[in-house]
Amino acid sequence: MRTYAGGVNKSQPAPPQAAAAGVVSVAAGVVAGELAAAFVSPALSPMTGVGSAVIDAVPPAVKDWAVAVFGTADKLALLVGMGLVMAAMAGLAGLVEWRRRFAGAAVIAVFGVVGLAAVLGRAQATVNAVVLPLLAAGTGILVLHWLMSRLRDWKKTGAEAERDAPERDVPEGSAPERGVPERPAPERPAAGRRRFLQALGGGAVGAAAGGVLAAALRGAAAGVSEFRSRLALPSAASPAPPLPAGAELELGGISPLVTPNRDFYRIDTALTVPAVDPDTWVLKVTGMVERDIELDFATLLSKPMTERHVTIACVSNEVGGNLIGNALWLGWPVRELLAMAGPQSGADMVLSRSTDGWTAGTPLEVLTDGRDALLAVGMNGEPLPLEHGFPVRLVVPGLYGYVSATKWLTELKVTRFADDAGYWTPRGWSERGPIKMSSRIDVPRAGRPVRAGTVAFGGVAWAQHTGIGKVELRVNRGDWQAAELAPGISRDTWYQWQLPLALTPGQYEIQVRATDLNGARQIEDRARVAPDGATGFHTIRVDVTP
Repeated sequence: MRTYAGGVNKSQPAPPQAAAAGVVSVAAGVVAGELAAAFVSPALSPMTGVGSAVIDAVPPAVKDWAVAVFGTADKLALLVGMGLVMAAMAGLAGLVEWRRRFAGAAVIAVFGVVGLAAVLGRAQATVNAVVLPLLAAGTGILVLHWLMSRLRDWKKTGAEAERDAPERDVPEGSAPERGVPERPAPERPAAGRRRFLQALGGGAVGAAAGGVLAAALRGAAAGVSEFRSRLALPSAASPAPPLPAGAELELGGISPLVTPNRDFYRIDTALTVPAVDPDTWVLKVTGMVERDIELDFATLLSKPMTERHVTIACVSNEVGGNLIGNALWLGWPVRELLAMAGPQSGADMVLSRSTDGWTAGTPLEVLTDGRDALLAVGMNGEPLPLEHGFPVRLVVPGLYGYVSATKWLTELKVTRFADDAGYWTPRGWSERGPIKMSSRIDVPRAGRPVRAGTVAFGGVAWAQHTGIGKVELRVNRGDWQAAELAPGISRDTWYQWQLPLALTPGQYEIQVRATDLNGARQIEDRARVAPDGATGFHTIRVDVTP
């Protein structure tokens, strides 16, 4: 019989408890890394480093699929996926550790190396952050050794009890047979089992409690939420024009004219929301400029602010999709800051950078041509929400967010398209990203039956920085019928529209199209979001019941 040191039968299959020990060990290591990050590296932990590296590494088609399937829950889906993969590998570590000492420890060490490589590749990497994956791996290895020693003690006791059991059972309390010496009773396997389960349960509870504590500490580490809650935004030197009468239609189910902050879409590559301390925040203007500029948050707030409604959209927004929203933004015009820096001749692009290293390449001309491109500090009357870029983000009318809407902004580099590229351009997306005109049917909802009679249709249409001139509907590919178009806030926002149609029982295909103020019509041909935005008529099918 082949046995480990410790007397465990090596020929027997690894027990499932070994896999559980591996999972708890890796969980303990991960929590140790995250908990330490709360104190020494709030901006970057092993998990956020690995997750961000995964986001960077996956092909653009996979990112598009994730956004299409999960929408704004794409990061949660990634975290769940990472957790499942780590749990599987951790279970494997426990199983191989049972079969061969230190084999599971080697698997956990691989976790540490991967985490170290991921952290070293991030823009926020510091000496403190680099130590954390090693701490996490070391903790996991120690916990695995502890749990496996308890497990082996349990299994060894059980094997010895089985080997030493008498050929026939002797009732408890009866005298032994004459001539048979009485042997001392071995330790019961139940005691070893209890000690292992107590250790396993204690490790699991400790990891769970540590995870909750780490999340709480990391969220409070920079005091950003408290700072934001106390921040009083300055008044606008150039306030937004009042909403035109009738701009918001009284039609149930239609998208609100101004999207509430809690409902505003969020698509970015930040696995966790960066906590940027406004007291230490600095925006740098560098590159092809006459003079470098550094701007702190207090100085920015002292500038004459502009307030405007602007609709922004994600390039991953499918036809009829909801990755678009309209908000009231408060900020300082970017052109004022660039004028202070003095762009040099030949520059045609501004590479904006986020605190997590993400970049966007924006045409210089759209930041200086008079449109309301803002260094935004406010959204719908309050400081920017953390997930929407607090303390400062870019808002540029007329361009998809991947080339313009940088959150947690830290740098503007004046450069050339020939010399630099934003995050998404090398991944197959177009350089400049102007938003394409589109329209959407909000009511009635696709797939929901409606009663025969007059059916109210309504939705929104947009042609940012151009404006909408007309919206039309057609039924079953018939003639186009003009909808009532509400007055737009500005050419940089979407417009609401509505049209009542008399419909008898049956099935109908309804399509919508828009025409801009220059007379150009929305593109009918269907195109996917890559490389420069989706096109096509939003089409729904409606079942009309008697």
